Amino acid sequence: MTYDYYYKLFRYDTELLKSLKKVYGCELENFFTALRRPGKRLYVRVNTILTNTYSIIDSLQRKGIHVSKDELLDEAIYFSIEGPFDVPFEKTLVIVDKRTAESVLLGANVYAPGVLGFIGEPEVGDYVTVVSPIMEPVGWGVLKANIDSIREVRKGLAVEVLISKYRTVKIRELEEYEKGLLYEQSLPAMITTTILDPKPQEVIVDMCAAPGGKTTHIYQLTKGKAKIYAFDHSRSKIEKMRRELERLKMHGVFVEKADSRYLHVDYPGLKNKVDRIVLDPPCSAIGVRPKLYDEKKYSDIVNLAQYQIQFFKPAYELLKKGGILVYSTCTVTLEENELLLEKVLEKYRFEIEKIDLKIGCSGIEAEFKNHVLRFHPHVNDTPGYFIAKLRKF
Repeated sequence: MTYDYYYKLFRYDTELLKSLKKVYGCELENFFTALRRPGKRLYVRVNTILTNTYSIIDSLQRKGIHVSKDELLDEAIYFSIEGPFDVPFEKTLVIVDKRTAESVLLGANVYAPGVLGFIGEPEVGDYVTVVSPIMEPVGWGVLKANIDSIREVRKGLAVEVLISKYRTVKIRELEEYEKGLLYEQSLPAMITTTILDPKPQEVIVDMCAAPGGKTTHIYQLTKGKAKIYAFDHSRSKIEKMRRELERLKMHGVFVEKADSRYLHVDYPGLKNKVDRIVLDPPCSAIGVRPKLYDEKKYSDIVNLAQYQIQFFKPAYELLKKGGILVYSTCTVTLEENELLLEKVLEKYRFEIEKIDLKIGCSGIEAEFKNHVLRFHPHVNDTPGYFIAKLRKF
């Protein structure tokens, strides 16, 4: 594929492309190629509060499901992702939103809220091709509801997907998932909490907690014996997170809607009392994959970096002296990662601690580049990700 091809799919302005070239140079096309497809592994975390990894592997293998344990993390297992496969193209098309299309790409079914429209007038039982908003085929299956019902009621199964461009286990249809024994989470996200290294009896804060992956991992690693505070600014996400904690049978987590930029003001009782904080703020999410297409401007990155740095003052105020802050993003720009941390180090009494894990890649350009972790889609076959560990002094 030529770069012109990727430019049509990744509508980034000139300044943003310059920024990404500082990270990837001549490998930028390889980066875009990897973004367009999923990795070869779909990672899931075993809920060790309720079971253990080997019991889960045995349970799944007895059902004929091929599953493997991760080489580094005991609680991480993964399923193979196969493909790409050819997707049959019908005359009748179901157009879905971007998020739905990227899920269908891996074999997920289509539910009514994700449907944008139709080409043709398919009837229940007809074979249809599912396409993204840019008309890229991602799946093929059977229409399961009347199109008027899909348009008006906006609930329920719309298309049962039989063939998708890539194929893997449908995690949420597993009995083990329904019982709360599994949580779908990327490997770098699990690595983030591993680096945090939470301990029982500690006071721990997840500043941007939804959808709850790191909060629930902290709960596991501390066997539910830490005092965990989980904050997020979205009420709907907080409610969804509470339901997820209930599914996983994790009780006693303090979950609250809050703007974490003001935690030091709104929760003064936590000042200088917190042992560890994980901060995974809203970011440009350029590292998230699979990504069928994307559109961003460099000004978006600048605005996000200005927003992200606002979380460090409350983090500093809440932490005890010697307390740990782990900062992570699912993006790859210097502005949201190394350059941001350079500003943080100038402003607050933090030092960056070296992450001693033999995984991922080192950082870029900064003096502390060998102390932080980066994950690159085309190198590590993971989402693009950044992790740094800071200590308050």
